[in-house]
Amino acid sequence: MNSKKFHLWDLPTRLFHWLLVLCVLAAVVSGQLGGNLIDWHGRIGLLIVGLLAFRLVWGVVGSSYARFRQFLPTPTRVRAYLRGEWQGEGHNPLGALAVFGLLGLLTAQVVSGLFSNDDIAFVGPLFELVSKNLSNRLTGIHHLLSNLLIGLVVLHIVAIAFYGHVKKQKLVKPMITGWQEGEGESATGGGVLPLIVALAVAAGAVYGASGAWLPEPPPPPPAAETPSW
Repeated sequence: MNSKKFHLWDLPTRLFHWLLVLCVLAAVVSGQLGGNLIDWHGRIGLLIVGLLAFRLVWGVVGSSYARFRQFLPTPTRVRAYLRGEWQGEGHNPLGALAVFGLLGLLTAQVVSGLFSNDDIAFVGPLFELVSKNLSNRLTGIHHLLSNLLIGLVVLHIVAIAFYGHVKKQKLVKPMITGWQEGEGESATGGGVLPLIVALAVAAGAVYGASGAWLPEPPPPPPAAETPSW
């Protein structure tokens, strides 16, 4: 039995991954059920904003296998993978396409949600920055993208199951433990300072998306006094 292993996924990447899984699941459930959960849907959306901002920064300054340039799915890499000639660790070119697709779709989803409204009681935190007509269009896009997101997530799960049962490649365990069985070079880079920078950017993104910086709306005009006669 081969006991060799190497460090593949750093802790921040793994925490991001599983927090995003939980948040997307909670956002889908709360969005579908609506009602009193719609406020939680908005809060979860802000958390997803922070997670996405963190991952965008960590994809530049994080450890080697977490960096976007390491698994960028160029046409050359995709063709090599389809021909069975690609060799590497971490995300393969097709998996990288799924990663970038999910990140892009989630970004569009949360951005549209920030300006959305339900015509009843809920409005996105940045609703006041756009017209009602534009907000309605963005709300429609938000609903459409939610269906695409569910489909892409299901496809992602099916692909993981296929690699696990057919190709005998364990994709989930390394994302839990951080370690990949076999021979390979352990991840390098990342560290405390890049982590602080990524967390600071994430916090700034959440603050900006929350609309807390917007001026308070003017108070409503006083009600007209009713004559006593």
